[in-house]
Formats: sequence, structure tokens, C-alpha cells
Amino acid sequence: MPREFDLIGLGNSLVDILLELSDAEFSPLAFEKGTMRLTEHDEQQKLLAAFHTREPRLVSGGSVANSVIACSQLGGKGAFIGCVGDDRYGLHYTEEFAELDIDFANPPLVGETTGTCVSIITPDAERTMRTCLAVSSHLADRHVPVAKIAASEWLFVEGYIFANPATGQLAIRESLNAAKAAGTKVALTCSDAFIPQAFGDAFSDALKQSDLLFCNATEAMAVAGGATAEEAFAKLKGVVPNAVVTDGPNGAFVRYGGAECHVPAFACKPIDVTGAGDMFAGSFLYGITHGVPAARAARAANFLAVKVITQIGARLHHGAKHFWQEALT
Repeated sequence: MPREFDLIGLGNSLVDILLELSDAEFSPLAFEKGTMRLTEHDEQQKLLAAFHTREPRLVSGGSVANSVIACSQLGGKGAFIGCVGDDRYGLHYTEEFAELDIDFANPPLVGETTGTCVSIITPDAERTMRTCLAVSSHLADRHVPVAKIAASEWLFVEGYIFANPATGQLAIRESLNAAKAAGTKVALTCSDAFIPQAFGDAFSDALKQSDLLFCNATEAMAVAGGATAEEAFAKLKGVVPNAVVTDGPNGAFVRYGGAECHVPAFACKPIDVTGAGDMFAGSFLYGITHGVPAARAARAANFLAVKVITQIGARLHHGAKHFWQEALT
């Protein structure tokens, strides 16, 4: 019998605050380009105040949240587990998810501050992020809706949640237990190479219970070793039943359902490189939940990822379904 949801995600609920700066404006900040650093709310507000004449764009997101959104935009039925506050950002988040027809599992937490990520985009297409997790880091086992996981074909777990051992790792454990009890398949993303490096035991335990791993080349090498994406992909065969290793302009290595392939990337000139992996994962999961063979799903996912990185912002707001169909023809 079909389940209510194709995909339910577990991850950080963050509102992206997009800020485009020239190199001259970026340089005095002394930030390392392309990095993500956690920051306190006051420090983040000082950064925004320095560019108060700009009108930043707000976009609801978070890594796995973006993947669930991608799946939903393509026609899948999605749900998401995360925490937001009852401030303006939290209301923006929940309202946007309602418009996207995604089931947001938890109501806003009263008196709490919603997590935000100031994303500075520079002319070289790099995105430098300063993130205040705020209440998103409070995600714990008590926030996990067991019944909704049981009603989902796939659970998708965000690697960043491992970085909160006292709360987030309990939420992951509860989610995996619920998935296994209900026969819900589990997909896991590294999020960043430092996650399997710094939280190796917890990550390894979750990986043993996963059906599918998404990672980029650097993350794959952190998990399985190897000097290249292809070598790491080969080593992952003994670690997890199915795996996707994305390698930027070099395409993606895919192992799913007993078949393996390499899917070339589409040539493009990037404008904002963040969000490609999130789009790829959400699109691929949509494909395999809707009868599309893995190789074709990966090709279409690559195409949608290109559409993301040739615009500003980590997700598409229009045309996703059209691009998907274009890639499959």
C-alpha cells in the first residue's frame, strides 16, 4: 500500500538570509571564502547591521529541508522534522512550507529564536556562511513524530545533526528506530567532511542502519578513504548498500539496486555553488520513489543541480518539474 509521504527529512530548520557583496566589500570581513562557521546571534546581527542599506532575501531552508523541497516541487509528497521559534523567521518558515504543501512536523516553539544563516555570495560564485543555529539545535528525540516516519517511504537524515550529541544524536537514534520498526528506508548525508571525522562513532552507527549514503568527493574520502572520488566510491561498497558520490564538474558515481554507473555533469558557469548537493539528493530520491531507474534519476538530478548553481540561492523557485522532464527526454 502506498505511504502518505515519499520522503520525510530530519534536519536543521534555517532561514537563509542572502547577501550579495562585491570583493571590495567582502575583503574587510576577513572571512575564509566558501566556509560555514557557527556564530552567536549578536555577532550575526552585527554583520547584517554593517550592510543595513541592502535588502537581504529570505529563503526557508537547511540542507535536508532543501532536498525535501526539491522532491515536493517535482511532485513528491514530503514532510520535515525540525524546530523553529515563533518569531518572524519561524512564521516565515512555517508559512512557506505550508505553501509548498510540505508537512512541517512540529509547531513553532513559543519564545524561541529561529535559526538563521547569513549567506554571503561573492562574484566568484562562492557562498560564505555565518550560521546561528538558535532553536534548530534543540531538535531532540521528543520532537520526532514516529507515526509520520512510519507513513514515509524514505527517511533522510542530515549529517549536521550529529554535531549536537546531547540532543540531535538522540533525535537521529529515535528516527532510525522508528524507520526500522516500520520498514521505512533510510538515506543519510554527510553534510560536511568534518561530521564523520569528528563524530565518527555515532555517524558509523547510523550508516550501518542506512540504505543509501549521499556525499561529495571530500566527504566520501573522509568516510571510506581513497585519494579520489572514484576510489572512495569503490571503498563505500563494503560500508553501505547504496551510495551516491557527487564530484562537481566531474559528475556523479551511483550505486543503487545492484547497478553501478557514472553520470557525467552538465557544463555550466556557476553563479552560486551552494545547494547543488541538496537539489541532487532531493531529485534523486524523487526519481527512485517514482519508478525512474537510478541512472536516469541521477542524470536529471545533475541537470537540476546545474540549474541551482547558475542562479542565486540554494533552491529553485520555478521550473523544477519542467527541467526534470527536459532531462529525462
